[in-house]
Amino acid sequence: MSDHDLPPARRDLARRYEAVRRHTLTLAEPLSPEDQAAQSMPDASPAKWHQAHTSWFFEALLLRPHLPGYEPLDESFHYLFNSYYEGLGPRHPRPQRGLLTRPSLDEVHTYRRHVDEHMRQLIARCSDAQWTAIAPTLALGLNHEQQHQELLLTDALHLMSCHPWRPALLSTAPAPARPGMSEWLRHDGGLVEIGHDAAAPGAGFAFDNEGPRHRTWLEPFEIASRLVTCGDFQRFIDDGGYREPRWWLSDGWATVQAQGWRAPLYWVEGDDGCWSVFGLHGLRPMDAAAPVMQLSFYEAAAYAEWAGARLPSEQEWEAAAALPGIEQLDDQAWQWTRSAYHPYPGFRPLEGAASEYNGKFMVGQLVLRGGSLATPPGHTRTSYRNFFPPAARWQFTGLRLARDAHPRTETPA
Repeated sequence: MSDHDLPPARRDLARRYEAVRRHTLTLAEPLSPEDQAAQSMPDASPAKWHQAHTSWFFEALLLRPHLPGYEPLDESFHYLFNSYYEGLGPRHPRPQRGLLTRPSLDEVHTYRRHVDEHMRQLIARCSDAQWTAIAPTLALGLNHEQQHQELLLTDALHLMSCHPWRPALLSTAPAPARPGMSEWLRHDGGLVEIGHDAAAPGAGFAFDNEGPRHRTWLEPFEIASRLVTCGDFQRFIDDGGYREPRWWLSDGWATVQAQGWRAPLYWVEGDDGCWSVFGLHGLRPMDAAAPVMQLSFYEAAAYAEWAGARLPSEQEWEAAAALPGIEQLDDQAWQWTRSAYHPYPGFRPLEGAASEYNGKFMVGQLVLRGGSLATPPGHTRTSYRNFFPPAARWQFTGLRLARDAHPRTETPA
């Protein structure tokens, strides 16, 4: 059966499946087989593993339980490429993924083709009732793969940063950043609604951690229209920001001391005192107008304190996303907020194996909002909640400033 014979909703999701799966291979194509097998640190994964794990997700959550007669290509892959799903059995230790020299990259690509062929069969053959049951998991799997597409880039970039050559992942030259003045935008606060409304017409996909939609009270605040730039952050460095403990949270200062931080992760100071920044296009002179990236929460919070401001809460960020004049919401850098990653009121995880997707990580993490230049187009929403531990800084993470605002006073008649 061709996809033209499928009902429209099923056809659209089938075509999206093909597009997402192709894009993963396109992102990995500039990497050699050797590049794709290496793991630069425990928090990163090899590109080969990302490609296998995203196939494992469709196999474990859709093909095994829902496609009659499905036979895995290799039963051992269920152990090798599980990430953190306790309910689906044991797994290879995360810090040792780089030791998986076998299966080869070619065998991983064969695995992907095997899964794709059987996913086409499942989509084409399932009954309408079965489709209703599996479509949400299929949509989850596609968004899961898009998350790994960004992780594939960030992890490969960290790997390349460890090489003396600092090789570029992209051969094209980056477009220069568009200069612009950041302005303070005011939000009067009050009772606002936050989160994804699954019942709204055309609501579309959202992860379980984005809901339910609920009301929250905000005091008046102001938020920067643009992200903090490299030039802004250099002034913090030049002012001794990494040497002065008064700007830092206690854990942040201890991390600075223990790890010897003196600039964002991929900044390299030349003999002439000028900075270069390593990115997807290789090592290039710092663009002062470009948003600063590869910052930990600790660095973002320290800069905000030095600048006489603060980080926004995630509720403020979402409410401000609709303000006229706000820029760089989701196409440059993820933006740290001051909000701990906690469940929303009334949160319930998904059913079955997917219940482990988000909820069990709701401790010890900070929320980031927006999106980055490495986020696949169309993947983000204003309700999207990304999250990482406060010391993490190998992602495309930056910041937007906020500050308290006084309530408006009525002008006497």
